[in-house]
Amino acid sequence: VHGIIIPQKLRQNKMGCTVSPKRKQEKPDSAGSENAAYSIFVIKKENLLQQGTPKEERKEAENFIDFDIFVIGGGSGGLALAKEAAEYGAKIGLADYVKPSPKGTTWGLGGTCVNVGCIPKKLMHYAASAGEALLDNKEKGWEVPGKIQHDWVKMKENVSKHIKSLNWGYQKQLEKLGIQYFNKYASFIDPHTLSLNDEANTRIRAKNIIIAVGNRPNYEGIPGAKELAISSDDLFWLEKSPGKILIVGGSYVALECAGFLANVGCDTTLMVRSIFLRGYDQEIAMMIGHNLAKHKVKILTETIPLELQKAEEGKIRVRYKSLKDSSENFEMFETVLLAIGRKPITEGLNLEAAGIKPEPNGKLRVNEKEQTSTPHIYAIGDVADGKPELTPVAIKTGRLLARRIMGKSEELMSYAYIPSTVYTPIEYGFCGLSEEEAISKIGNENLEIYQSYFKPLEWNSVTERKEDSCYSKLIVQKDTNIIVGFHYFGPNGGEVTQGYAIALSCKTTKQQWDESVGVYSTNASEMLSLKKTKAITYSPKKVEQYLSLIHISEPTRRYAISYAVFCLKKKKKNR
Repeated sequence: VHGIIIPQKLRQNKMGCTVSPKRKQEKPDSAGSENAAYSIFVIKKENLLQQGTPKEERKEAENFIDFDIFVIGGGSGGLALAKEAAEYGAKIGLADYVKPSPKGTTWGLGGTCVNVGCIPKKLMHYAASAGEALLDNKEKGWEVPGKIQHDWVKMKENVSKHIKSLNWGYQKQLEKLGIQYFNKYASFIDPHTLSLNDEANTRIRAKNIIIAVGNRPNYEGIPGAKELAISSDDLFWLEKSPGKILIVGGSYVALECAGFLANVGCDTTLMVRSIFLRGYDQEIAMMIGHNLAKHKVKILTETIPLELQKAEEGKIRVRYKSLKDSSENFEMFETVLLAIGRKPITEGLNLEAAGIKPEPNGKLRVNEKEQTSTPHIYAIGDVADGKPELTPVAIKTGRLLARRIMGKSEELMSYAYIPSTVYTPIEYGFCGLSEEEAISKIGNENLEIYQSYFKPLEWNSVTERKEDSCYSKLIVQKDTNIIVGFHYFGPNGGEVTQGYAIALSCKTTKQQWDESVGVYSTNASEMLSLKKTKAITYSPKKVEQYLSLIHISEPTRRYAISYAVFCLKKKKKNR
């Protein structure tokens, strides 16, 4: 089964393994060598468990549990791989241990997405949107008696119940499939051996090992942060409303939390060092920022926190600095939420013992088959360097890897045209290239950008909603007419984007979209009627307006405007 050739004449070596005295062993490749080592262990273990073996050696052998595949991490990717491989008959083990956050928050099986990410975030986003819809309904004829108030405790209880039901469901699925689950912290002893760091001194031996440990929030660089601040690991489990809250960061986590917290009545301030949503389409990132401001989120741009201090009555004194003029100030908050990035949980794995060296950012480099530098050890999900940090990506990667390991398929994961959505009050769904990426990879002269501002029909009777509340954009490569970027800023962004993502992955053309018939009157059909093209080269005035929105320092702004004028005069179109 493991590729070992056993000749007729045998002898037994000191390890208890049967080997040939005549056959010279050829030097195998690295993968073959590792698998041979695993096979030798299996034979040795079986011999040690025979009657007559000294008690100490027998006890040592009993502490070892061997598996075809062992998964470190019980998040979306790890669970998907384990369940898929078990369906094909593999012997699977899985270890998952949640180290409490600095505030002491912990949770059950399922990983970040289920417990402190996608699921609770989206449920609270829905709750906040429901309150906003109640206000809209006044102008649609519904009488809403009294002042609308939100009950944080009620919302949190219902969200927690749903999460715990998912935790329980995952455990029952593992039991049903015969997957052995360990609520333990696994670390490497050698490339095929893991310690579960328990009192029983349990050792795991596995032919293939999957690292799917994910990321945790970063607290570094701000004095007092670990002691006083919370992160997304804690927010969804708070027993009471966070009250007056400061959110630090410009990531999608920061913007999403700012949106739903403001909509449930929290006094919300967002502190951003530079720009919103780095790496995303910046035109829509700015729209999100403006929309958050309309939802009563106070935004401090070009500002950084310097220190968090404990104040009276449980409040937090935040000292901060403006990067515009270097002035310092302070303000009191009830809660401070950090959303300044995440780092992989690889420090405690003892990867050196497995022959793996993490990248400087702590992540693991993998090839197109998800293999690390040690071929039988794989990394999937957020811990894999350079891969999208998205739950559906981890799930699909895990399933495909399980099929390849079990010899059922050779299909590799494709990372092209992966859709996603930012769940701010107005949702932003996208797939493919941002405008900045398209200009960089394809070039201005080979791009056509179609756009439209629109107001959804369901908002038509709501006077507070503007005609240009929502926006859609398609980025088309001219020479092929293929759509390379899809961007939708409007209601139900995730639902709209999911359908169109299939069309992008099939490399459909703008002509094919134009020939399609939309469903009247839907927001999604806006994407099929885009006629107005957008000029990519801006005038000096447009450049000045753009730069005023992205909050850069005055010297940089002056330089950028003068350089834009120079480029326009010289007709440097590719600038």
